[in-house]
Amino acid sequence: MAVVVSKVFCSNSEVVLVVRRRPHVVNGGGFIVTNNCTQNVVFKVDGCGILGKRDELILKDSDGHELLLIRKKGGVIEALSMQRKWRGYSKDFEGSENLVFCLKEPNNSCFFKKMPIKISIESNDYKDHNNFQIAGYFPDRACSIIDSSGNVVAKVGARKEVQQVMPSKDVYTVTVKAGIDQAFVVGVIAILDYIYDGSTRC
Repeated sequence: MAVVVSKVFCSNSEVVLVVRRRPHVVNGGGFIVTNNCTQNVVFKVDGCGILGKRDELILKDSDGHELLLIRKKGGVIEALSMQRKWRGYSKDFEGSENLVFCLKEPNNSCFFKKMPIKISIESNDYKDHNNFQIAGYFPDRACSIIDSSGNVVAKVGARKEVQQVMPSKDVYTVTVKAGIDQAFVVGVIAILDYIYDGSTRC
């Protein structure tokens, strides 16, 4: 079991999640994540349109409890570096923020934009492969999260029944392998949405 945020979000079997982006004009953007089998809401992601802050995202569970606070590190040095860092923080029972993962976004410069997106797990409780990489291209809804052994732990894809009616990038699926923390995966998806000018941006 690969726990990053909480073992509550690790399933014994493969899970297919459906992501539906919310329009800015209606409720501030972000997106809702449901279980493809039960149709129940599992996660919610609030971005700039709701929070009123750039470079910050909040992942919540179905009851609205905050699971992850995600921030992009700022500063002049960060802006000039080859990669920009996003950090995901969980909260303990006392409300303290604990760093659980870091995602490195390539600089927009033509010299660096082809560099892979890498993710490192910072939690001391994580005993498995602690490095991941994004393969594929998120805007095409065709990418995967791969661990350091080359195993696909989660895969983003277009929802077939939606594509048959009308091609849309506002609804897509995320297939999460058994034992993988779904909250962590959705946190990564939230950052990718922001990076590629999605519904979480202002």
